Amino acid sequence: MTTTRAETIAMAAIAISGVLWGVFWIPLRALETSHVTGVWAVAYFQVLPTLLLAPIILFRIKSILNGGTSLLIGGALAGMSLVLYAGALIFTDVVRALLLFYLTPLWSTLLARVTQGEPITKLRLVTIVLALFGLGLIIRLEQDFQIDMNVGDWMGLASGVIWAFAAVRIKSNGPGTGIDFTLVYFVLGSAFALALTMLPLDGAGTLPSLDAIVSVLYWMVPIAIVLIIPPAFALMWGATVISPGLIGILFMTEVSVGAITAAIWAGEPFGVREALGVLAITTAGALEPVYSLLRSRKSAA
Repeated sequence: MTTTRAETIAMAAIAISGVLWGVFWIPLRALETSHVTGVWAVAYFQVLPTLLLAPIILFRIKSILNGGTSLLIGGALAGMSLVLYAGALIFTDVVRALLLFYLTPLWSTLLARVTQGEPITKLRLVTIVLALFGLGLIIRLEQDFQIDMNVGDWMGLASGVIWAFAAVRIKSNGPGTGIDFTLVYFVLGSAFALALTMLPLDGAGTLPSLDAIVSVLYWMVPIAIVLIIPPAFALMWGATVISPGLIGILFMTEVSVGAITAAIWAGEPFGVREALGVLAITTAGALEPVYSLLRSRKSAA
């Protein structure tokens, strides 16, 4: 497989994973009706896939340990980021959580420029401007640039910043380490999610009963196998192949899916302003991959 082909596959995998994670909020919030509430729902979503992956984790433990500090730091940052993102989906509106997290292309692009010398192209600047424009529309950024931020909003913002650091760290390790990064992400993410349950957050929920935990396994296990684990592997592998800034832009497919499904099933606002915001962000996410594909076809011809 050539590098170009690997990058094309990575871009497609990440974009599709974004679509799948666009409905991630639905089962996460569904746990609320089953008495697995607040940050305990976040912990459930992290711990269950980790337990399902336990045989693979044990099989690759030597490889993980050989990965050293860099692997552990990258996996820990990824785990912290995506746990905070899941928390944001609990504590604030779905669309606000999505878009505050998806400021990450800005942080990732700047970090990749500083740490890896990656050039900031004109096309990348256009995608960032479009994404920020869409973000401003949806969160209704007023002329005085004041935003009323709750704890969920801060979680969403922090998760995007932390993911930028995680993506740069993962990319610096290069191809071939995606599986181990994913496994470390699940293990250390589980530890961080459990630690989050100890914080005195309003609406954090209480420790669910064993009956409540068991009662949702029949639908949570398939969701973990289909909706959580494969996109995580695609994301972590893709992070070893393509640039951190591009990952964030590609994953913006989640914004469109999340905004539309939240409007339909959660009753969140979705008018002309929100539609224009989603259009701007979706366009930003599509520009660079489409341009790359067209350039590859032109070169091949």
